[in-house]
Amino acid sequence: MTSKPHSSLHTVDRRHFLRSGAATLALPALEAFSAHGASTVAAGAKNFVAIGTYLGWHQNAFFPEQAGHNYEMPATLSPIAGLRDEFTIFSGLDHRAPNGHGAWSNFLCGQSPKSYSLDQKVADSIGAKSRFPSIQLAAGAGESDTKEGNGISFTRQGIKLPQVQRPSVLYKQLFTSKADRARTEYLLRSKQSSLDLVLDDALRLQKSLPSRDREKLEEYFESLRAVEKRMGRQLETINDPVPQPDYELPSYDPITPNLQIEAEQIMYDLMTLALETESTRVISFFLHGLGQVFSFDGKALGSGYHGLSHHGNNPAMIRDLITIETAHIHCLAGFLEQLKAKKTPQGKSLLDDTIVLVGTGMGDASRHSNANLPTLVAGGGFNHGSHLALGGSKNETPLLGDLFITLMQRLGIEADSFSNASRNLNQLFS
Repeated sequence: MTSKPHSSLHTVDRRHFLRSGAATLALPALEAFSAHGASTVAAGAKNFVAIGTYLGWHQNAFFPEQAGHNYEMPATLSPIAGLRDEFTIFSGLDHRAPNGHGAWSNFLCGQSPKSYSLDQKVADSIGAKSRFPSIQLAAGAGESDTKEGNGISFTRQGIKLPQVQRPSVLYKQLFTSKADRARTEYLLRSKQSSLDLVLDDALRLQKSLPSRDREKLEEYFESLRAVEKRMGRQLETINDPVPQPDYELPSYDPITPNLQIEAEQIMYDLMTLALETESTRVISFFLHGLGQVFSFDGKALGSGYHGLSHHGNNPAMIRDLITIETAHIHCLAGFLEQLKAKKTPQGKSLLDDTIVLVGTGMGDASRHSNANLPTLVAGGGFNHGSHLALGGSKNETPLLGDLFITLMQRLGIEADSFSNASRNLNQLFS
């Protein structure tokens, strides 16, 4: 490592580090960066919720056989049949991503796994308007799976965000005590001063670089500024009154994988409260799939969840897999019904104010295929009620990222690209 006596800048090959006291900031590789223009549509929603399953959804039971409005409700979606005018089913969309479990995180990231995810793009744009810029949740995972394992949310730098899997922890975060808030305020203020000192050196470095590298660093610094804004917003609201919901939390946390369905039900209740109290505007919810064996009506299924996803077209295994996936949708139905029943101060339903994206990065877990990803969008004030079958030639078929552009624009975010996608699907909702 080399250093210059008159500067706090240290270099290691093409990597740069800025140091100020005990603070160290690793800078990105200095590669050319070109910005894209943006176009937008009128905002029609203010909240975003993304729900993804690790093992996908069995396509034949998720996709209707008919396209358009007059489709027959598929088996997996039967629990939300009464809400058919509140959601749209999409078939034929994917990210043109590689196959395999390793690419599951493409769900919200696009073609490149573990890159800047949709929920975090949204959070960086609208999240500062709430106490928590975003909340990441998981159900059905072990402790190690939420810490080092599979993720759903990634920062601009590709860092996986941790997931809360204990309902009691989420409840405490949303409706915390004054003592906990004082400790949070101390931590926020301590970190902010260190970050500011490092950024002073970063700005001095930026002035000495060629234009293309300055642009690359500017993108990186924007993400750091977003962190500062989040921290500042938390400090501004740290002493605001904390909502006191009329909700009785169960006396135990259903965190073992075989209690995944019970955990989902409670998480959805708390997610509704978080949106209703405007504690957050962005939530991601990861539905894991391990070897857990589920029991329904007192009878255990023949195989574990992960084993059933590799059904090899065995009818009995497919039947049991659909039973699990239908149970997931049953929990989702309760969430959508709560959002529809609650009214905003403007008289809209909370569901109309909230885009709910349900999907996966796994198109067919039995074949480890990431093509034709089952996707559903509910709420957001869209014109719903149909199955949009978008399959066609590879060059003509839209990407899932094209839908994501529409969702961002609906949230009032200026966007005309996402990963490898560069067109919206606004016309499909007209």
